[in-house]
Amino acid sequence: MASNSSPHHSGNSSLKFKDGKTMTIPPKALNIVWGNDNRYWTVPEKEGLPAPAELHQVSWLEVTGVVDDTNPNKNCEVGFRVSLNPDAFGWGKYPIYMMIKKGTKISWTKININPNRKGEFEIKGRWMKADQQSQNNVNSSDRKVFFGLYEVWSGKWKGGLKIHYAYIKELP
Repeated sequence: MASNSSPHHSGNSSLKFKDGKTMTIPPKALNIVWGNDNRYWTVPEKEGLPAPAELHQVSWLEVTGVVDDTNPNKNCEVGFRVSLNPDAFGWGKYPIYMMIKKGTKISWTKININPNRKGEFEIKGRWMKADQQSQNNVNSSDRKVFFGLYEVWSGKWKGGLKIHYAYIKELP
């Protein structure tokens, strides 16, 4: 186990949306429950390296992040670029969920992962901007996007997932 006193990996909580179109978030910048315990996860030590975060085994999948300085009047897509190891297990029977929260509005997407899937693929969800009346009451919390990937309800073990990166993209 890592020397940090918490078994959870804390990512970068001060990410700012940079180019106004798409932002890639490395695994090291994500919050990963049980991510500081190498029995459950291997998380790359340095940001910017192409190595993915690799899930060995958990019964509680929770990977989250937050990005500030997004445009509150834009729709957005949030996703994770992932792959499965050949010996991956626990996928297919129980769905995972993608959550996106901006201001007070939350969007959930149910995702079924095909356990036989080969290569890298995306898990994604969309957040659609609020109606015009709500947009007139924009505050600073509407500029932050909170997002996460979850499977915490089944209590079943799963493993072999690699998270290459997360991303956020503003849509027209």
